[in-house]
Amino acid sequence: QVQLTESGGGLVQAGGSLRLSCAVSGHTFSSYFMGWFRQAPGKDRDFVSGISTSGRTTFYADSAKGRFTISRDNAKNTVFLQMNSLTPEDTAVYYCAASISSWPSHGIRDYNYWGQGTQVTISS
Repeated sequence: QVQLTESGGGLVQAGGSLRLSCAVSGHTFSSYFMGWFRQAPGKDRDFVSGISTSGRTTFYADSAKGRFTISRDNAKNTVFLQMNSLTPEDTAVYYCAASISSWPSHGIRDYNYWGQGTQVTISS
């Protein structure tokens, strides 16, 4: 059973930063493509960022480019999302997800395992 546990969410002022972490149980973390998604109230769950198994290739939604950075530590079974220059529009529950596909699409159906989410709230 693969378990994903997010942490690092919270309440910050606009312009601030947060670093989300996602710890993944099991011995096969390095074989998963990892992604971050977010869901605001009343909206769909949207792709934010993804990272390949080696960490050498990353993907970002337009809304995240230039502000967010995804990274992973395969020795520690953890993926990170550094978020800078946050705005109220970034307020959402952020989810970590793992895909057994080497190159999943940015859709939620391509991801096999999900965390419970961590709340990020940005005040203006």
